[in-house]
Amino acid sequence: MKLDDDDFALFDLPRTFAQDRENIDQRWKALQSEVHPDRFAAVGGASQRLAMQWAVRVNEAHRRLRDPLSRAAYLCELLGAPINAENNTAMPASFLMEQMEWREALDEASDAAEVEALDDEVLKRERALQEHIGKLLDEQGDAEAASAEVRALMFITRFREDINRRLEQLES
Repeated sequence: MKLDDDDFALFDLPRTFAQDRENIDQRWKALQSEVHPDRFAAVGGASQRLAMQWAVRVNEAHRRLRDPLSRAAYLCELLGAPINAENNTAMPASFLMEQMEWREALDEASDAAEVEALDDEVLKRERALQEHIGKLLDEQGDAEAASAEVRALMFITRFREDINRRLEQLES
């Protein structure tokens, strides 16, 4: 293992979007047991600092790999098609219309049942988009197309956070 290995190499996983979350978590636990700073308490400051760097690196990789959105964005970057969400917000008109309709539905929802129904619809779209991103990355090797879809997934993820906030408001 090297600190500058990519997350997939660090976790000894194939460089694919499709991953087993349980396998990622098991690999994280195994790596943490190897690099945890407490294991190096008796060997001196330099070894402890290095262990701390490793622990941080393993935790960062775990966070990226376990989350489908982060994993997809990371894969796109590794494959030469960075997301650049802050500079590239272009979306197809059909996606923007869908977003506007969802926003209206959320604004007009009068009770938790309506908001939950909207969340179910958006969750289905999110899962379908994740599946499509997986095919683009793992089967077609099209990181450019996947990059655009990851930006759309980012919008959906943020919207689902808005839905959850609205549900919390309605329940309080």
